[in-house]
Amino acid sequence: MSTALSALEQTILKAKGLTDEQVGALPGLGIASRADFATVGDAATLVEVMPGLDRAIAGRVMDWALGRAEGTGVAGTSGTSGSGGRVVLDTSDAVYCVHCQAKQPKDYKSGDLCVNCGKQAEPTESCYWCAASGPGKFCRSCGATFVPTAELDLAILLRRDGLSKDDIPKRLFDMNKVEKDALWGRVRHARG
Repeated sequence: MSTALSALEQTILKAKGLTDEQVGALPGLGIASRADFATVGDAATLVEVMPGLDRAIAGRVMDWALGRAEGTGVAGTSGTSGSGGRVVLDTSDAVYCVHCQAKQPKDYKSGDLCVNCGKQAEPTESCYWCAASGPGKFCRSCGATFVPTAELDLAILLRRDGLSKDDIPKRLFDMNKVEKDALWGRVRHARG
């Protein structure tokens, strides 16, 4: 690895906003190669070692030197999409924790605890329609959308009242507290 900034690297630094004098002062500050910017670490430190340097210019220089997409602060990203954002591709079997959104390892099995937060990554829900249970947002037996566990008794009551499988979750979501309290009264009365 070269110990001095190449002519191309000096040209890039000037394109990022550094003046000829600032580029010339870098070796005196201990920045003799692109790798030395990793020791500097961030734009704020670069501004501290080069008084008078604009913070925005320091940010552009550090993004280039550390191989980050400009303005993202994320190493290894590519700005080829035109927007500077990141593109993440996942396989269809990728599982994310419902609590902390951490991606689970490839050997994850339903019911396992999250490797990040320790909670059950995919809680097991009970179906109000067919009484099956499983993880996810939908019943794997009948296709019904799971309702919150706290409202399972209300969903079963609505099923007995003749509402369709698809209408029950929508109806529970649209109900206000007074309507749900009235249904809870019916549930308690039926348990009698």
